[in-house]
Amino acid sequence: MAGLIWAAVAPRPLLQEVARGEAVLVNAESSAFIVADAWFCLITAVGGLITGTLGYRILVRRAGVAATAGLVLGAVAAALLAMWVGENTGLGTYNHLLASSPVGTFLNGSLALGAKSALAFWPLLTSAVVLLAEMGARRSDPAAARSRRTRTGQEGLGPDGLL
Repeated sequence: MAGLIWAAVAPRPLLQEVARGEAVLVNAESSAFIVADAWFCLITAVGGLITGTLGYRILVRRAGVAATAGLVLGAVAAALLAMWVGENTGLGTYNHLLASSPVGTFLNGSLALGAKSALAFWPLLTSAVVLLAEMGARRSDPAAARSRRTRTGQEGLGPDGLL
């Protein structure tokens, strides 16, 4: 779904066919490449937030570390799949137009992720959400704090060790 959204919203550079099957950029200073990468970053960041939140609520609280590792690996796969789907959506049309259009025709280029480091957004935000949720759960869990105090023999003592 993320790849389809990226393909729908990301701008594409304007090309002009200069020879049969060969096209060049009309404006070499086009911002379409940067904006397309920014859209990919935004979409995968939102995907990471959703994956991390739902994954923590549904899986991590029950299964622990194994579920966390599965979520992060799944987020890596989701980012790669989003890139593949986005880059291949419309590629057939672009290739057909490039092959069949007369010289001088203007056409939109195919979508490509220039900054491959953007693939890290989805797994990074997924793991950050799980980490923050786990830290918050450990701080707000009074039963866990009581069990730690009982094991250390400090039951009934205040935070400074006094009654």
